[in-house]
Amino acid sequence: MRVSEQLKQSCINNWSAATTHPFCLELADGNLPLAKMRVYLAQDYTFIDNFVRLAASAIHHAPSLPDRLPLAHFLGNIAGPENTYFQRSFDMLEVEQSQRVSPALLKPTSDFQALMLKAANSGEYGNMVAVLCVAEWVYLSWAEPVVDCVASLPFYFGEWITLHSGEYFESVVEYLRTQLDTAYLAADVSQQATIQAYFQQAVLLEKQFFDACYA
Repeated sequence: MRVSEQLKQSCINNWSAATTHPFCLELADGNLPLAKMRVYLAQDYTFIDNFVRLAASAIHHAPSLPDRLPLAHFLGNIAGPENTYFQRSFDMLEVEQSQRVSPALLKPTSDFQALMLKAANSGEYGNMVAVLCVAEWVYLSWAEPVVDCVASLPFYFGEWITLHSGEYFESVVEYLRTQLDTAYLAADVSQQATIQAYFQQAVLLEKQFFDACYA
């Protein structure tokens, strides 16, 4: 069993709770109340800034150019199609300007922000890719099984699924898993424990974030 799978299994209850969350299932069914989607989008959009910081730090600390390029390319998607999706969804769902710019953060949102910055500032590549891997792999895991629902959904539901599924996004997750596998195996026992702690905390916060937005 590869390292990334072992790390997932180490927190499988929280992983399963996040990837089969009622929020995700109702979104895929088109039954998610729009008020909850508005809260979710406003909160999720606040992650982009620190995600870019974390990814940029990981790119800087990656061991070689081939290790840097896939994440650098993915940042273009975050700044391009994903950012555009948010703006279009805000407009369609009539999200207030104050919520687009500076919403009051839910606790899991602020906790995840702090974890991303902690990983970025740690100077340890393994910590960085652990958090990045969770952030994308959790989304692939819930979105991929429901991709067939997209055609019947309004774009603010359907495109959120297609942004986190498909061949390209699968390749991003595989790249992050491979980077995590390699960094973990190269680390000493103490650093491996730290990497695992980052991974487990990120999974817990993904679950708590869905909980808070769904409440």
